[in-house]
Amino acid sequence: MRIEAISVIPQVFEPYVSSSILGRAQKAGVFSFEAYDLREWTHDRHRTVDDAPFGGGQGMLMKPEPIFEAVEDVSARDAVRPHVVFFSPCGTPFTQAVAERLSKKERLLFVCGRYEGMDERAYTLADEVVSLGDYVLTGGELAALAVTDAVVRLLPGALGDEMSALDESFSDGLLEYAQYTRPAEFRGMCVPEVLLSGDHGAVGRWRRESSLRRTAALRPDLISSAGLSESERALVARLLEEEKESAGEGGAHGQAL
Repeated sequence: MRIEAISVIPQVFEPYVSSSILGRAQKAGVFSFEAYDLREWTHDRHRTVDDAPFGGGQGMLMKPEPIFEAVEDVSARDAVRPHVVFFSPCGTPFTQAVAERLSKKERLLFVCGRYEGMDERAYTLADEVVSLGDYVLTGGELAALAVTDAVVRLLPGALGDEMSALDESFSDGLLEYAQYTRPAEFRGMCVPEVLLSGDHGAVGRWRRESSLRRTAALRPDLISSAGLSESERALVARLLEEEKESAGEGGAHGQAL
C-alpha cells in the first residue's frame, strides 16, 4: 500500500511513521509513506495557503487553489489513482470497519486541513470525508496519523503475528477481553485461575465471556450490532441487569471484567 499526505507541516509525520510497528512495516515493504508540503503549490513569494473568509468571521480559511493543484499533481504521480480522504467533523465517524475498508485500497491520499478549515469547494476533491470524533483538533495531521496507524496494522505482514489484528477490540464488534501477564499475583490481585489452567477450550470460553462482560459494562451501544448467538444475547441481558442492580453500589469494573 502507498500512503501519502498533503499538509502545511509535513515534518510531523516522519517521526511517528518511522517508529515501532509502522517503521518496521515500512522497512519490510508492507507500505510506503510520503508527506508533501502544501506550500509547494503556491505561487506568491509568501507561499500563502490561507485567506480571510467571505462574510467575515474569526480565523483564516485554507484557499482552494493550492489544495486543488496539490491533489491533482500528487494523484498524477502514479498510475494508480489514490483514494482521497479529507478530515472534518462533518465526515463519517472513523471506526474499525472503516479502517478495514481503507486497508483494501492500493493507494491513500490524506489531505490535512488547518486554521478554521478549508474553502468548501476543496471537499469536491474528496472520495471520502472522515471524522475522528466529536471534537476539534488544530489540524488534520493527528487524524491522518491515527487512520494510518489503524489501517497499516491490518495489512498482511505489519504485525508479525497475523492473528493479532483479528484478536483485538472491535474486530468482532466487541471490546477485547481482559488480559494478564506475570506475575500471577500482584498486590493481592490474582490472575483468573482459568488462564493458568492450560485448558484452551476453557480459556477461549472465559475470554469470550470477558469480552461480552466488558462490552456490556463499558460500551453497551456496541451490543446491538455485534453478531451474538442467542445464548450470548441472554448472557448480555443478564449482565446488563446485574450492572443496573450494582450501579447503586458503584459498579466497579476490575478483574471481574
